[in-house]
Amino acid sequence: PLIALMKDQVDGLRTNGYPAASLHSGMTNEERDDVRRAVRAGEVRLLFVSPERLLAPGFDTWLGSVGVRAIAIDEAHCISQWGHDFRPEYRQLKQLRRMFPGVSLHACTATAAPPVRDDIVAQLELIDPLVLVGNFDRPNLIYRIEPRIDGRKQILGVLERHRGDAVIVYCMSRKETEAIAEYLSKEKFNAACYHAGMTSIQRSKVQERFTAEKLDIVVATVAFGMGIDRSNVRAVVHMTIPKSIEHYQQETGRAGRDGLESECVLFHSYADVVKWNSITERSTNEARARLDEEGADAEAYEALDASVAQGRVQLEAMQRMASGAVCRHRWLVEHFGQRYEPIARESRAGDANGCGACDVCMQEVRMATDSTTVARKLLSAVVRTGQRYGASYVADVVRGAETEEVARRGHASLPTYGALKDDDKKTLTSYIFQLVERGLLARTDDEHPVLVLTVEGHRALRGEMEVALRAPPRGRGRKHATAAAVHGAHEVDASLFDRLRTLRRELATARGVPPYVIFSDATLMEMAARKPQSLNEFAEIKGVGEKKLADLGLTFLRVINE
Repeated sequence: PLIALMKDQVDGLRTNGYPAASLHSGMTNEERDDVRRAVRAGEVRLLFVSPERLLAPGFDTWLGSVGVRAIAIDEAHCISQWGHDFRPEYRQLKQLRRMFPGVSLHACTATAAPPVRDDIVAQLELIDPLVLVGNFDRPNLIYRIEPRIDGRKQILGVLERHRGDAVIVYCMSRKETEAIAEYLSKEKFNAACYHAGMTSIQRSKVQERFTAEKLDIVVATVAFGMGIDRSNVRAVVHMTIPKSIEHYQQETGRAGRDGLESECVLFHSYADVVKWNSITERSTNEARARLDEEGADAEAYEALDASVAQGRVQLEAMQRMASGAVCRHRWLVEHFGQRYEPIARESRAGDANGCGACDVCMQEVRMATDSTTVARKLLSAVVRTGQRYGASYVADVVRGAETEEVARRGHASLPTYGALKDDDKKTLTSYIFQLVERGLLARTDDEHPVLVLTVEGHRALRGEMEVALRAPPRGRGRKHATAAAVHGAHEVDASLFDRLRTLRRELATARGVPPYVIFSDATLMEMAARKPQSLNEFAEIKGVGEKKLADLGLTFLRVINE
């Protein structure tokens, strides 16, 4: 669906000696004519196009005349209205089966739960297709999910572990991306923002700098990422909760594509859920108004309602994952319909039966002391203040705040006043929102939302159930995926690794391709560990093919042997 994605794929394939090309709107007429001639001459094996171009009048006739053997649809989840990135133009791809009845048709996606997979088959009108599902687990990714208490302080803690590494930071709004990027720049990080409000030239410049390893951190809305295939992203940080587990899986999946250990951190607050619901309501009203103008039929309104309902279900699932204390790898894998099989990680502490690669299994998630009692005191405060106030005010009451408002309303005389005086306001507010996320409290839909107890909340207040609350996160100092790691039986020479990265960047700049197209970080690490002395030894490095051996072998050996 994206020109940037096509360009990266073609660059990578050509560097590896595979004859690939693309046709897109960013090319001149002369460039497109050259590609068409190469295709007709049999000089191109793989051609990248967008759905719109593929379905343009006359394009199918031209393709038929050159002899297409297979058609692959990438990002196929875009076909399904149940998917997290539905694109209406993808629906038209069902015509392919009729346009090319004798051609094999493939649909590929990295993020499709069973209902989405079924919908892809139905929308493409495939009859009894072979469905292949790979392993959704990414064992080299370390997942951490924390309540957002002080977002800026928390993100600094993550980035200090990854100074000099490639990092993507996701935010919900354009304004937030700009503010966070400016803040990180003041903190001496090499950062820039990326969002849909920028011009295409501005966005391309940021993307090119990041891909060329001239920019370390991109702070972006979800508009950034699909066209990025930089393999050595060491961390993905979400400053707000994504609107679905599918979005979370795809966005965190941009980390560690070279197979090296990488970190995925999510900071969340119930306020994020409120914002997503507000955004959904606004976009739904706009969509309904368009349907009214077009005089749409009942089926169109039903499809809109179904899509909104599905979005609500997806957000609730993401919210449950964020607020829970279950192995993150297990949760993700089972969400996509697979059984999770933990692998042995002897080098990591934690639950031997867990993944060893998330905050829960590494025992970093701290539960509040006497959580059930804390929850009952908070629920009692909501009831005793008449279920007429928000989280901030209830937190003031239980911490015993001496404010004019509390005194004026007479709540300083309540039994729950000061009942949790040892906790600060941010911690108490976090506990309250956790009770909302667990369904013990609800927020009204008024202009000024207030807290009310649910049926489950009354059960908890009566002591009929246990309640678990997460304590505020503690700092941690461990840095992951450093070049000084042990690679197999050899220790990586960090100084040599840095010199090899510099050489790679210089070669990439000279050739006009992204650095990872030359060699991945994993390949450079193996070189810096094994230190090959000859072309034969260099050829044994994983990621060195016949073409790269001939093209780059001597150049890299010179640096290795300096």
